[in-house]
Amino acid sequence: MIFSDFALALAAGLCLGAFFFGGLWWTTRRALASSHSAAWFMGSFVVRTGVTLGGFYLVGDGRWERLAACLLGFIMARMAATRLTKSCMNGGK
Repeated sequence: MIFSDFALALAAGLCLGAFFFGGLWWTTRRALASSHSAAWFMGSFVVRTGVTLGGFYLVGDGRWERLAACLLGFIMARMAATRLTKSCMNGGK
């Protein structure tokens, strides 16, 4: 696999992860203030999962190397989201 393919797939995974986990954070904040929280969570889950799976399908393009790089980027975005939300919950400490 060419390095640029790997880098692009990794970047796409980071973007997909940012979309997925950023959407989850946004949904959680909106749903807690809503009287229809179950609808918020279910709708958000369907949209976030559909976009993310579609992105993985397009990035992978039938090549496991691209799919693995995209997954690595997605996992990196999850780790970043976890650190950011922990620091927000601890008051920035």
